Formats: sequence, structure tokens, C-alpha cells
Amino acid sequence: MCDYSLHHVASRLAKIEDKLMVTKFNNSITRGFAAIGEPHVAVCLLPGTEIAFEENVECEPSFDTGILPNKKISQRLARFRQINLDNAVTHHDALEFPDGQIVLLTRLCEDQQATVLQLPAAPRTMIAKEPSGRRWLFKSAAPQQ
Repeated sequence: MCDYSLHHVASRLAKIEDKLMVTKFNNSITRGFAAIGEPHVAVCLLPGTEIAFEENVECEPSFDTGILPNKKISQRLARFRQINLDNAVTHHDALEFPDGQIVLLTRLCEDQQATVLQLPAAPRTMIAKEPSGRRWLFKSAAPQQ
């Protein structure tokens, strides 16, 4: 998804193999992903989207005062998820790394590049048929992050 503060920015959904760059959009304090070659279009990720960064991820420290150095995360793979959904006026877009660390997307340092590896599974519909001939329709969805 794209954070609430990017709703006024042109956007599109991510596709497999998209080459992304962390960027700060014009007229916004929020960072997010843009496709390389489309710097003014926010690329929105669905919860569960898996991405791989070209280098180990780097982000601002939690309490950025401009004095502390950037935090280096020794990870290159991440899964997009949303957090703090009960608070409408805070950033929700985050990345979860294999070691359990969760970092808000807006805290990522600019110009880092990543590739979309996998999109979340789409909801599935299954029809089951009993021996009596009665049919049942089941819908299942990918687990929510």
C-alpha cells in the first residue's frame, strides 16, 4: 500500500521484478518506493510483498536528531507489512527483515535500490463437491500481515 501521506502522489501497484528506489517525494515528508525511471510515481506494495535490496539496508536512527549516524541493518531481504493500523495519523508502511526487525519505510535512507521478488498470494476460491452432489464454495485469503 502507500502510506496516507502519499495519497496526493501519483501511484501504481508493484509488479514482480520491478526495480525500486527509496525516494522522498516532492511536497511530502514521507519516503517511499519509486520505480527506477519513474521518480514521481509512488510504487505501492501489498502486505506480504517480498523485496531484495542491492546492498545491506541503511536507515535513520529511531530518534533522529541529526547527530547520530545512520543505522546499518545487516539484511538485504525484506517483506512489506503495515503496522500501527489503529492510529490513522502515523506511518503504517514498514519492512520486516528475517531477523524480526521492523523498520518504517519512511525511515529508510534515500537512493537504496531493491527488486520486487514476489507478490503476496491472491485469494483463492475452491469448490468442494460432496458425494451427495451438494457443492460448497470456500474462499481463503493470504494471511494478513
